[in-house]
Amino acid sequence: MKARGMRAKRVLSGIRVPVLCLFLLLSAFVSPAQPAPLAEREILPNGMTLLHAEKKAVPVIKIVVAIRAGSIAETADRAGLANLAADLLNEGTAKRSSKEISEAIEFVGGALTTSGGTDYITATLSVLKKDIDLGFDLLSDIILRPAFREDEITRRKALIKSSIKQQNEDPGTVASKAFSKAVFGAHPYGWPVDGTEESIDRITRQEILDFYNHWYVPNNSVMAVVGDITKGELKALLEKYFRDWKSGDIRPPLLPELLPGNAPTVVKINKDIKQTSIVLGHLGMRRDNPDYYAVSVMNYILGGGGFASRLVDNIRDNRGLAYSVHSSFMAHRHGGVFQAGLQTKNESANTAIREILNEMARIQSDPVSDTELSDAKSYLTGSFPLRMDSNSKIANLLIAIELNDLGLDYVDRYRDIINGITKEEITRVARKYLNARDYVLVVVGDMGRAALQY
Repeated sequence: MKARGMRAKRVLSGIRVPVLCLFLLLSAFVSPAQPAPLAEREILPNGMTLLHAEKKAVPVIKIVVAIRAGSIAETADRAGLANLAADLLNEGTAKRSSKEISEAIEFVGGALTTSGGTDYITATLSVLKKDIDLGFDLLSDIILRPAFREDEITRRKALIKSSIKQQNEDPGTVASKAFSKAVFGAHPYGWPVDGTEESIDRITRQEILDFYNHWYVPNNSVMAVVGDITKGELKALLEKYFRDWKSGDIRPPLLPELLPGNAPTVVKINKDIKQTSIVLGHLGMRRDNPDYYAVSVMNYILGGGGFASRLVDNIRDNRGLAYSVHSSFMAHRHGGVFQAGLQTKNESANTAIREILNEMARIQSDPVSDTELSDAKSYLTGSFPLRMDSNSKIANLLIAIELNDLGLDYVDRYRDIINGITKEEITRVARKYLNARDYVLVVVGDMGRAALQY
């Protein structure tokens, strides 16, 4: 018996090797597991783009509806129309007052907000899974059936104009508005999203209705839903609450061409203040520009990396001219802007401006160091997951991905794209997208003390 057992073990042992070899051979032909998609994407029959990501970790559901009805769709003499329309969505519907809307969502501990923007507006819902039916009821009500009552329009106008007056007392905001106007000119990106006191006064209820009826259609919208909700549950809620939302005929706005300047433009705004606010920059790039990623790394080194940036090292640390200095490339769907900004003593304004221009020129001529490039890549790739550490952030990221045509594999590609950028590319994009000669310079401060040489 013992001998037979030993012979059996030897036979089985002999079988293991070919089986293992077969397993390894088959494994070689099996493709590696692909990362799970960030969300499922679907175009609904009414034309709305639906992005759904089921997340069961917490019983909170986040919904963001983005509608391509931002200030890009308004005219200069009605600046603020898009923002006003968005503000009014949850200020009363055909069957609910603004008070009833706020009380209903607050009673269940949820949130329902709306916000204007340049390229699009958003309506955002946050609610527990047990209250999702109420949440969809309220969300669909404000999007499909806003009342735009005259009394609410009057009230919102007064609040917006009061906010504009307060902004006009802040030198930094004054500089920022003047800079956008000088860079973008007659393009909608050139005026404030909330408009001006004069343009707000000109807007009528009928114009709000006309704007809403044209732009607020599903085939002009994207909905991102993230949280503890299945595809079946989501589809049932959409059928119940959004089935009456019909597609429309969208006529894209006619936008003026954005042309770079061919000489320095200097805007001086005199104010009796001790600190001068400075904004310097020029036209930038659209978000779909393939150089966007290399520019992001370059800008981190120049002035976007906080204490790790060259502007901070030079202007703050070495010269003590400002507490904070930064640069950024803001890229929108139809155009973008580069700007660097700081606040400094009036008497230091000329030196600060000169050093911004010097650093712009230096990064065009002197290759960045291995350490600078490595640190920039490490920060950009290391901080990227923080953009997805909550349902709210995932929903907003999905909206940005969709509206900028980045593709749902954007998250998987991002790290490799950033890590593949070379020092030579940094120099190339710095030379292509920074202009230390034909810039726009806005200075708000005591012009007598500043004695600008620009």
